[in-house]
Amino acid sequence: MKINKKFPYLLIVSCLCILIINCSKTDSELEPQNQAYLSTYKPDTSETILIRNARVLTGSGDELDNASILMENNKITAIGEIPLDTDAKVIDVKGKWITPGIIDIHSHMGVYPSPGLRSNSDGNEATSPVTPHVWAEHSVWTHDPQFTLALKGGITTFHVLPGSANLIGGRGVTLKNVRSVTVQGMKFPGAPYTLKMACGENPKRVYGNRNQEPSTQMANVAGYRQAWIDAQDYMKKAEESKKTPKRDLAMETLSGVLKGEIL
Repeated sequence: MKINKKFPYLLIVSCLCILIINCSKTDSELEPQNQAYLSTYKPDTSETILIRNARVLTGSGDELDNASILMENNKITAIGEIPLDTDAKVIDVKGKWITPGIIDIHSHMGVYPSPGLRSNSDGNEATSPVTPHVWAEHSVWTHDPQFTLALKGGITTFHVLPGSANLIGGRGVTLKNVRSVTVQGMKFPGAPYTLKMACGENPKRVYGNRNQEPSTQMANVAGYRQAWIDAQDYMKKAEESKKTPKRDLAMETLSGVLKGEIL
């Protein structure tokens, strides 16, 4: 088995998790008007670690037996047959599996933390069917014990979304599964925001039970159409105006989607 110096995948061993993802934009390029909520995440310093005698699933279909993994400066730098390094901390996993870290692309951890109590169930702003102005990150409880359970199951990164009560529920955020007092300390640097939309029965159920729109699929579609028409009108007025328009958090989010800045 040869040493591969360009192994591109994330591996997890016990509670040691490292994530390597390339993002197309830096935080400073994302929405200058929202600089207050930039990521403050910084990886902890780590010693050189050599993991030996592992069964490795690479994530591309390959399975390596009795492989070693070398990690330097929080990155995987080699995998395969690696000579013992006297300067490295050696961990013999004795045939245990090492797999790529799991990225949960649809999570409500933090906004619906455990235990499930009404006082901290903050995932749905179910007061209006269109709420693009709210951000999931502002509801995340960073001490949610579900984070630790998810990490034990191999989840190293997760994308937190608002719930599905609304047609447009607000912004989603990508977080690293690390300990932090603030949500900014968990935010994945440079990861774009997303928009949560629920296109089915949940909005009809939530608002139809209150005898208000939307209670049918046609009202769902009408709600989406009106929201995007309003966003287009906002963008047009902003382009034509010689003065900076009054900020509108809902329209900033929707226009960000139309510009391709928010996914």
